[in-house]
Amino acid sequence: MITALVPGSFDPPTKGHLDVVERCVSLFDRVVVGVVHNPSKTPLFTAEERVALIEECAKDWTNVEVASFQGLLVDFAKEVGAKTVVKGLRAVTDFDYEIQMSQMNRHLSGDVVSMFVATKPEFGYLSSSLVKEVAKLGGSVDDLVPPPVAAALKERLP
Repeated sequence: MITALVPGSFDPPTKGHLDVVERCVSLFDRVVVGVVHNPSKTPLFTAEERVALIEECAKDWTNVEVASFQGLLVDFAKEVGAKTVVKGLRAVTDFDYEIQMSQMNRHLSGDVVSMFVATKPEFGYLSSSLVKEVAKLGGSVDDLVPPPVAAALKERLP
């Protein structure tokens, strides 16, 4: 069984994030979405809330699991049995950052290989921080995030 890990903060999960997960669903036997819990940041949603949102959005994919983690990505990958880390790329700036992370992960654990998935053009501008900004300023994010996430944003940011 080949397991892929799709890590991220997912604060909040966007349609771009779920597009990457969906593509992994058909490529891997098991897909673990790893929600990073970083205590030094102040996310809009707790790690538990982000896990629940992704679980709701991914409920039709039978080979997807969602869990939160702290610490090194390579340690979590080992814990869940993933040797492949999949990251979505929107632009060259994402690649610059992600290649450094990939090389560090490879340095820390030679067992982990990173794969990069280019985002669909319609998601190229989409980020969680932009979604939060639009939502905070009263704009509609209904076409940027799945319905459960849009509802959670409306509840959290009245």
